[in-house]
Amino acid sequence: MTENALSVTALGQKVAIPQHPDQAILEKVPNPHPEDAYVARFTIPEFTSLCPVTGQPDFAHLMIDYVPGKWLVESKSLKLYLFGYRNHGAFHEGCTVQIAKHLIELLAPRWLRIGGYWYPRGGIPIDIFYQHGELPGGVWAPEQNVAHYRGRG
Repeated sequence: MTENALSVTALGQKVAIPQHPDQAILEKVPNPHPEDAYVARFTIPEFTSLCPVTGQPDFAHLMIDYVPGKWLVESKSLKLYLFGYRNHGAFHEGCTVQIAKHLIELLAPRWLRIGGYWYPRGGIPIDIFYQHGELPGGVWAPEQNVAHYRGRG
């Protein structure tokens, strides 16, 4: 991850997909409205990583909500960072919480939450929720409303 917030390296460029999240360049840009409290949301319906035991793919629907302070995450760098998990072996809890912590470290948001809605492994879906800070008063954060896994049929 980079602390360089004034130049974005991926936007408008052809960039290779990182093979690991630690190889990604997660970037921030100045918030054009730092005086206002508002929620920015990223919905990632096709997130993938690898099971660290079997090496088989794991699939999740991630939802990231945050109230920015001085910084916004640059969306293309976020997309490439998340692609880096495709070859990364970690449990659901590890991936979900690591993503939140990387964003908190980079952005210092006023508030952040992530919902990781993982598809079943061994017949049991695992949902992971992480929150940093308190939602500022008067700010509307809509429910995540990700459909729970209902099985086949």
